[in-house]
Amino acid sequence: MIIGGGFGGLACAKELGNTGHVVTVVDRRNHNLFQPLLYQVATAALSPADIAEPIRKTLGRYHNINMLMAEVIDIDTETRRVLLDKGDGVEYDRLVIATGSDYNYFGRDEWRIFAPGMKTLHEARLVRQRLLLAFEDAERETDRDRHQDLLTFVVIGGGPTGVEMAGAVSELGRFMIDRDFRNLRSERFRVVLIEAGPKLLAAFPEHLSSYALTYLVGIGVEVRLGEPVLDVTATGVQLQSEFIKCSCVVWGAGVKPSPASEWLGLTRGAPQRIPVDGNLRAIGFDDIFVLGDTALAIGADGKPLPGLAQVAKQQGIYLGRFLNGATRSPGAFRFKNRGNTAVIGRNAAVFDFGSWTLKGRLAWLLWALVHVYLLVNFEKRLLVSIQWITRYLTRQRGARIIDEHQVELGKDGVGSASKENLPRQLASGQGRS
Repeated sequence: MIIGGGFGGLACAKELGNTGHVVTVVDRRNHNLFQPLLYQVATAALSPADIAEPIRKTLGRYHNINMLMAEVIDIDTETRRVLLDKGDGVEYDRLVIATGSDYNYFGRDEWRIFAPGMKTLHEARLVRQRLLLAFEDAERETDRDRHQDLLTFVVIGGGPTGVEMAGAVSELGRFMIDRDFRNLRSERFRVVLIEAGPKLLAAFPEHLSSYALTYLVGIGVEVRLGEPVLDVTATGVQLQSEFIKCSCVVWGAGVKPSPASEWLGLTRGAPQRIPVDGNLRAIGFDDIFVLGDTALAIGADGKPLPGLAQVAKQQGIYLGRFLNGATRSPGAFRFKNRGNTAVIGRNAAVFDFGSWTLKGRLAWLLWALVHVYLLVNFEKRLLVSIQWITRYLTRQRGARIIDEHQVELGKDGVGSASKENLPRQLASGQGRS
């Protein structure tokens, strides 16, 4: 049994496909999602269907794999049963936990409703809705102060997600204002990127961090370093120095593991990554294996492996082959670093390969090639490639659709409908497979 249909879970399932094993994949959603491109859905560059595919379609060619759409609520290790929110549960012989991570609001989960992250399609569509509604409302707003608030957007977190989001929002807004709106002025458009630490992209070398900062400032992003967030409300963000009124806030300030450690009785109330041995087996459990962001796996340098898609995928492939017995003496899992990357804007990205780095247009082209390659199938690769080429040549964003139902519900304020009608699991912080 595999819990989670993300990078690691699907990679493991595919390796076990059409073998003598009976495999059950459980996920609370019916689709797998290419999360690194969610920010492009949020900024109207791609449609949700471009980066998502039904899990049943992905695994449909494997006759020995079954998929259950349900949410895991607990694991009974004594009886070897996974307890689900729908039905009594499912028995397992060997269990793979690949439940990923959720955004960490550092004990302030009430902020989530005002500052969604970039983990689900719903969150990406919600951010897109708030962005586009803000421009439409600003077009007819006559009060100067309210007009400025509508054209102010805040991104919290200076990691790859925050940097990518800030750059994309800045480019989207300035293009739309100059081309499509008659009563807006680009000089009034404001994107604020807030980072509590001393630099952007803290996991990258200093010169790449400096490059990202210089580029973002150059395209009009206001970068606030060393500024911890004290509060997030429906109207803006409170910092130590000031309160920034805005129409939309995006959260990208850190992640935490899924509750899997609680299911195994390892922690209570504060989920942690689950320690694993060299074969990705949960320490203390003979029949449970853990992948990706949920696993505390130690790399060759003695440090925990980062929560990256490439780590989860490599672990999934390794574990699938290990469980299938394809390799008699597989040895311990060894992560092969393919490079850490972040895109900053048009013709601008950074790559860190450890021993060498890359930045600028060439890094941006490499970023695009890598992300297209990692998409789930040829159809998605072709669609995204065509849209990216079209967007590069025309600068147009093709997914700028506002849901009229949300507009009607939110007529009393920008994005108020989206904020008030956020699903219960998002508002309560239960974002897990």
